[in-house]
Amino acid sequence: MSTPNLYSKRESLPNNLRQEVSDFIDFLLTKSFSPKKEIVPRPGSAKCKIKMSADFDEPLHDFKDYMK
Repeated sequence: MSTPNLYSKRESLPNNLRQEVSDFIDFLLTKSFSPKKEIVPRPGSAKCKIKMSADFDEPLHDFKDYMK
């Protein structure tokens, strides 16, 4: 959409709605330029959240025919 077209549409609105359009544009500008926070995991943050079964190192029964 061209700038003159947007401007003419905005000017055709009542004053209170013009202010809402202006506020929305400001919101979009701050949203698009806000820096994204990078999440950096800390050492030990997954402690006690991952559990391995007791038979983890045991051979799989599905491969019994291939193992001798």
